[in-house]
Amino acid sequence: MKPARAPMKVLFLCTGNSARSIFAEYFLKRLGRGSFEAYSAGSRPKGSVDPIALELMQERFAIEATDARSKSWDEFKDVTFEFVITVCDQAREECPYWPGQPIIAHWGLEDPAAFVGTPEARKRKFYEVALQAHRRLQIFCALPLEKLDRFRTEQLVKRIGTDPEAVARQAELPPKPTP
Repeated sequence: MKPARAPMKVLFLCTGNSARSIFAEYFLKRLGRGSFEAYSAGSRPKGSVDPIALELMQERFAIEATDARSKSWDEFKDVTFEFVITVCDQAREECPYWPGQPIIAHWGLEDPAAFVGTPEARKRKFYEVALQAHRRLQIFCALPLEKLDRFRTEQLVKRIGTDPEAVARQAELPPKPTP
């Protein structure tokens, strides 16, 4: 019997680590259970997770994230990750060196915390961003990573950030659901 592969470590980075990277971390914890260990951090963490993000994960995705916290990427400087994924342009520009030569990809997401509007409009913006992150992670989790070489894996993981539905078609996933 072939031994089970250890879960692959994935780090999601953004500037504040208060919404986008938190969404990605907790969605991957749910979708990739057993296959991935998910973490998130920020270059300049805000110190707390946005309450709208926490409320949304609970209400719309049934994810309890009360243990989520905004933290610096310095906490992970000695950890070897298989994947490091930036979800904001600022983190992409500032991304430090990571040991172990992880696959580094950029999945830019709009910052919902920066959106100005009514409380209802802000919740809608958070939900739109959360849906984008969730879909990308559905596609990521569906990739047959055990059958792909590093070069092809890197190509596909990077393409999830620019054209996720093209990768979904290649992986023969169902089309994106309409909200």
